[in-house]
Amino acid sequence: MDTQKVIELVKRTKDIILDKKKAAEIEVKGYGDFVTQVDFAVQNFLFGELSSLYPDIQCVGEESDNKNTDYDKSMWILDPIDGTANLVYGLNQSAVSLGLVKNREPVFGVVYNPFSDELFWAEKGKGAYLGDKKISVTNAKTLSDSLISAGTSPYYKGLAEENFTEMCEVFKRCLDIRRFGAAAIDLCNLASGRIDGYFEKRLKPWDYAAGAIIVREAGGKITNFDLGEIAFDRPDDIIATNSNIHLELAELLKSVKR
Repeated sequence: MDTQKVIELVKRTKDIILDKKKAAEIEVKGYGDFVTQVDFAVQNFLFGELSSLYPDIQCVGEESDNKNTDYDKSMWILDPIDGTANLVYGLNQSAVSLGLVKNREPVFGVVYNPFSDELFWAEKGKGAYLGDKKISVTNAKTLSDSLISAGTSPYYKGLAEENFTEMCEVFKRCLDIRRFGAAAIDLCNLASGRIDGYFEKRLKPWDYAAGAIIVREAGGKITNFDLGEIAFDRPDDIIATNSNIHLELAELLKSVKR
């Protein structure tokens, strides 16, 4: 695979994403769950180009039905816009997230925020990068010395009490809590040392397929809440950290009374 060619394809989505007319064409998939013409246009562009370059690799995307996917084979996993609500509201915290998964393991990932023009990427065994600069996670040793980002699982309002109880307990033990509204950006913030940990329930594979390899190549750790391998064929509950605080955060979340 020509990684730089794939990276350049992702960067070419900038003009699509910055098209305010397309961003204003909104459909509602569910309460608080938006999709815009930007989402569709980015996915159609990338899947068209990737299918032409690599016809043997499946394409799995947030705006596809994915019903014929063979999860044991290689696949691109794409979130054309992670942080669609942020896009709709003009918060400029949205990103294209494209991961390559082989044998149920992420091996390559690109996350691109066109508003900041930051492009994060990683390839298995070759490190993680912001542009051409190598990045790494922090050295924080304890939760008490850590800045943590958390997701609210916004499409699952029934989890609200559980989620916010967990956040409250983490907040009491850490420096502070952040909420960015885009899992891919959270994971890249972790990989580049801007935060020390992140957790969220019921994420979809396209939310973390790219970020997972970027975190790992930056020296971090990503698992499900039970410390097992993350899934790429279904939603999963995700903990990602600088590695040092992983067990402490996981044990705290497990201990929270719901």
